[in-house]
Amino acid sequence: MSLDDERIEIVRDYFRKIDGGDPSVMDLYTEDVELYFPKFGYGTGKADMAEFARRLGQELGSLEHDIDGLEIIVAGDRIVVEGREWGTTADGRSWPDGIISTGRFCNVFTFRDTLISSVHIYVDPDFTSSHREKVDQLHRG
Repeated sequence: MSLDDERIEIVRDYFRKIDGGDPSVMDLYTEDVELYFPKFGYGTGKADMAEFARRLGQELGSLEHDIDGLEIIVAGDRIVVEGREWGTTADGRSWPDGIISTGRFCNVFTFRDTLISSVHIYVDPDFTSSHREKVDQLHRG
């Protein structure tokens, strides 16, 4: 298996572990891993990753990614992933709504050998389109 193929499998494993709430996802990261997520900002290290997961976990009841449908681009030590996700909020609301929210995301992973040294997650954190003022301002409806 090539290094690229191994890294792609690590990315797929990352999404499986995220979906399953598997704490061993932390084993996929370097100690100084960098995270970016909208509204969270930047974090560095496994402690920040754990804090981000705790905060996001307070809002989400479930999360699932279409792992088989991921679009994956390898660019040197980076892997860019575009895909779809869905789930429920902690209070039971399902998303995406298929109208405004379509569950699309893009992650950019940077690797150091076979460990993830950076993950930048680009997704609208308003999973259920509940930020009405912004939705009303931007939706083409």
